[in-house]
Amino acid sequence: MKRKNLGRAVFVLFLLLPALAVWWPLWFMGTGALMPLDELRAALGPVLQGAEGSAFWPLLPSWPTLQPLAELLLDTPQFFTMFWNTCAIVFPQVLGQVLVGAPAAWAFSRLRFRGRRALFTLYIVLMLMPFQVTMVSGYLVADAMGIMDTFWAIILPGVFSTFPVFIMAKGFDAVPIALLEAASIDGAGPLRTFFHIGVPLGVPGILSAAVLGFLEAWNAIEQPMTFLKTKALWPLSLYLPQIAAEKLGLAMVASLVMLAPAVLIFRFGQKYLELGIQASGLKE
Repeated sequence: MKRKNLGRAVFVLFLLLPALAVWWPLWFMGTGALMPLDELRAALGPVLQGAEGSAFWPLLPSWPTLQPLAELLLDTPQFFTMFWNTCAIVFPQVLGQVLVGAPAAWAFSRLRFRGRRALFTLYIVLMLMPFQVTMVSGYLVADAMGIMDTFWAIILPGVFSTFPVFIMAKGFDAVPIALLEAASIDGAGPLRTFFHIGVPLGVPGILSAAVLGFLEAWNAIEQPMTFLKTKALWPLSLYLPQIAAEKLGLAMVASLVMLAPAVLIFRFGQKYLELGIQASGLKE
């Protein structure tokens, strides 16, 4: 019995160490957001400002303060501008991914047409290509369309991204073929079958793609940096690196505020992510 308890304790400790490594950055930001500026400078000065001594990080702030939060909310209008810029980029992009990707994924999953496998293979190849590979071609297309330095230069490529199609197609693969055959016998056409059977049963895959698309778009850096030259159009992902070292507390608070929507979306969509993964592994 003692040996069993010892083995369980070692296993819990083995899992706790990586968990602490994951939670440490959140603790770092949370405590840093409550620290006064002089304490932050004393802790991180040797790293960020070349001061003498060694950097350290206290477990809790000595004198907690909400001054950085008040400064962010009351005295930093550019933060709100970039927050709404981020929303204006992310939400249309995710909505477009669902509206465009769901019918395409259904076609790849349940329709049979010549060249389907070759086209789906092409989708996978495009999905595996990093942004750096397609950056030049995307830049030239956006410039030819006259949408450079606008939100559309980021939204449109995201809407037609191949990754959501791949995720949703795997979710639609779990729809029973017998159910589709029964609907066809009852006289349901392809569109009716898609809206009345495919969409309700493919909700886990659709929401999985939406959650992953939101997280990717919310934290995107390279696309806004490439296509947006006007700073007034920048999203939050480009605002945070611009905060100078003398405003470390502001940077900590801004990082937490930017992290909050992503955490909430992931918390809401975690169940659907798990269902989407499970559904993609089911076979008749």
